[in-house]
Amino acid sequence: MQSVSTSSFYDRSSTTLAGLRARAEDLQGAIGSGQRLNVGSDDPVAAARLRSLSRAEAFSAIDVTSANRASSDLQLTDSALSSISETIIRVRELATQAANGVLSAGQRAGIASELEQIQGDLVRLANTRDSSGHALFGGEAAGPAYTTDAAGNALYAGTANAGQVDLGDGQSVTRGVTGPEAFHFTGQAGPTNLFAIVKGLADALNGGAADPAQAARDALAPLDTGLETVTTAQTVIGARLNWIDLTDTRRTVISEQQVSEQADLGGTDIAETVTRLQQTMTVLEASQASFTKLAGLSLFDLLH
Repeated sequence: MQSVSTSSFYDRSSTTLAGLRARAEDLQGAIGSGQRLNVGSDDPVAAARLRSLSRAEAFSAIDVTSANRASSDLQLTDSALSSISETIIRVRELATQAANGVLSAGQRAGIASELEQIQGDLVRLANTRDSSGHALFGGEAAGPAYTTDAAGNALYAGTANAGQVDLGDGQSVTRGVTGPEAFHFTGQAGPTNLFAIVKGLADALNGGAADPAQAARDALAPLDTGLETVTTAQTVIGARLNWIDLTDTRRTVISEQQVSEQADLGGTDIAETVTRLQQTMTVLEASQASFTKLAGLSLFDLLH
């Protein structure tokens, strides 16, 4: 009977001391890591919410990547449109020069040569690639936005739509503008595009028109309309960049709120935890002292 009682005493004492030591280690770990939850069972409700917040954080990181890619592509588009606008202004200057009736055939041929070069530059700008290697103005097509036929005419080879980029939380943005949206318009003679206007003017100055000076004057109004079309496309691109900035700001605010909630749910209250650790250590030390004292007692000591 004495053996059983002694064994039970040691077992209970050992279990109690082990539990206190484990609790102290958990508290020390919480102070060191800054996290109060070691396993989900410590607080199932808080653990479930933390998992939800963690998933939201992962999805947000994906949305940030998508938004950055869309912003980069739109900025590239804006840059290309700016270059095209400057090029059209140069074409208009050349058309104004060619409209002078006193120019010689050689002078007009020189202007036509520069216009031919510009028309090629416009096609190359229209085929500028985005971060994924697709033509900025080709919509969702994998190949170039424009090709040229045997006569040198620029032909649109892209899709009708530019496609959407998901920004998260149900928000999206169109990744660019198509060639027809940026460079095609309706003039006095019907549907046309910048490439056709520039090529037509070059051909007229190379002897393709009976009155090249009048052909140059006739090209001024379509060039103005084409420039306005490009400028409108730039305005659209600017609005989409602003929309991305707004969604980024909203995402940042939500992310900060989630970080704060994560800290509240899973973070360690250092002051409270240190106090609990001190209490646990005090109880542990007292328990160890009591165990040592009781373990040293014998029946002879009790009789005395």
